[in-house]
Amino acid sequence: MGKQLNVGLLGMGVVGSGVCQVLAEQKVAIKARTGVEITITKALASPYEDKSAFAEAYGFSLTTSVEEICADPAIDVIVELIGKIDPAKEFILTALTHKKHVVTANKDLIATHGPELMAAAEAAGVSLYFEASVGGGIPILRTLSTHYLPDTITGIFGIINGTTNYMLTQMVAEGLSYETALSEAQEKGFAESDPTNDVDGIDAAYKMVILTKFAFGMTIALTDIDITGIRGLSIDDIQQAAAFGYDVKLIGGAQKNKNGALAVSVGPVLVPQSHALASIKSEFNGVFIKSTGIGQSMVYGPGAGSRPTATSVVADLTELAKHKAEGILTPFIQFAAPTKLASASEKVDRYYLSCPAAVDVSALIADVLDPTVAPQQTNGITAYLTQPISQQFAEERFGKVAGIQMMKVMEEF
Repeated sequence: MGKQLNVGLLGMGVVGSGVCQVLAEQKVAIKARTGVEITITKALASPYEDKSAFAEAYGFSLTTSVEEICADPAIDVIVELIGKIDPAKEFILTALTHKKHVVTANKDLIATHGPELMAAAEAAGVSLYFEASVGGGIPILRTLSTHYLPDTITGIFGIINGTTNYMLTQMVAEGLSYETALSEAQEKGFAESDPTNDVDGIDAAYKMVILTKFAFGMTIALTDIDITGIRGLSIDDIQQAAAFGYDVKLIGGAQKNKNGALAVSVGPVLVPQSHALASIKSEFNGVFIKSTGIGQSMVYGPGAGSRPTATSVVADLTELAKHKAEGILTPFIQFAAPTKLASASEKVDRYYLSCPAAVDVSALIADVLDPTVAPQQTNGITAYLTQPISQQFAEERFGKVAGIQMMKVMEEF
């Protein structure tokens, strides 16, 4: 009889249902490649929906007790797909206490309590995997933890929120206002009824906490990230950026300076139209990596959705199946480094500045203007591109001036 990896499932929503479907379709192929059959044997019953017919169709039993699933000696792995922080954190800690491997797609939880959960997994002698927590179907975290082991990453930049990328794509392509683009995204299911986490950059910031750990080994908190969303972004600035040769994207970025200090940010950025990240449209995600060995690379794909995210969850399960077949245990993240964050005076970028045409800021801007790019005036605004200046200088000089819009400008690599 072949080896078996038995799974307890917490959460049968969009992604949980997708996991059941993907596993059913790929079970034979996974066993052929790993020698291990992955089977969902038990799931937590939903308090909101009768899933008994669904459970019967996929051959597993239901229970209302998380403890029953976690304490079941026949279950090897708990898959947590409930989302949010509570009660997911309690459920995962319970599973780890019972020495169960855990797979989750919960970015909020990993970003805020990742070190605690990883320490609990290590103490229990089990694995905690969360590939699906960043980028949905994009295989980014395991790529960083394995393929980049012999390389040194110097910068990582991502379009990691599908809602805002869809909105910005529509604003560029169709000339929609922010409000109209948001309404359309909500109608098509790309934005929640309360879009705060997406449009204010919080969702992307959670993901940057995780990406920073995998790329640089540094543990950071949400408060270490400069976060600006796209709420209220003007179509005039979108169109003016295009006239300068840039597309505006919500970019999560983490980059080391020459002293090894890290600057991490989330915000609207002018991306050169020739840059690979500018090609990522609609709800798709992409992560661009700079390193000393490979140089430049990018992974691209669907950042959300039932099947893409479920496929990443099943990829984690497949990794655990391989480890079971080989009798090994491998942590998800392979290294750690002291956290060293750049100060505002060390964060240097070019900036896009705009203000109403009736407001004269020429004297304020004159000494930092990029001499190669002439200011432009359209749709009642005047726009400028600066030379490289520090964040501290930009905030002190322009941050409190009424009517000025500031966005960073990404350089060609």
